Amino acid sequence: MTHQEPLYRDIDSMQNDLRTGQRSCLAVVDYYLNRIAVTSELNAFVEVWPDESRAKAAAIDHKLANAPETLGRLFGVVLSIKDNICYAGHGVSAGSKILEGFVSEYSATVVERLLAEDAIIIGRTNCDQFGMGSSNENSVYGPVGNAADPERVSGGSSGGAAVSVQTDTCLAAVGSDTGGSVRQPAGFAACTD
Repeated sequence: MTHQEPLYRDIDSMQNDLRTGQRSCLAVVDYYLNRIAVTSELNAFVEVWPDESRAKAAAIDHKLANAPETLGRLFGVVLSIKDNICYAGHGVSAGSKILEGFVSEYSATVVERLLAEDAIIIGRTNCDQFGMGSSNENSVYGPVGNAADPERVSGGSSGGAAVSVQTDTCLAAVGSDTGGSVRQPAGFAACTD
């Protein structure tokens, strides 16, 4: 897989472009949706919410034009969430067949806080079953490939989260960490040799 410079490396530069009209929030979301499609063979995402994320982006663009003082601190930040983090009305399976088809009735506190600050959640990412693993090979959805070398593991259990940032399919990712479940895949995703 060829290396590509990310659209944005930090929140400030992205939000500055949105404020100055260099780019619309909708264009940012469309960019990330396209990157998800282009990198789908790595299996980082288990579900993507294009209509919902585009609608949220359009609402943020409207706020930017009409009431910028009402924008949250994370306006326009496109995020992925690990498949063990609950988001009301959305599927969550923790990478397990047991929870196939389960839809969460509530949102985790982290999701509530992100949405309250106008972040955009674009989809949920693959993980080792129930967050128990260190390679992201033990998921009902199959393994997550490492963009630096798809034959290598992504690390786990938040491998999908790490690869979603590595492949520039979102600006940031939310994972969970018990014994290195975020730190290890973040390190694996940073390796290029």
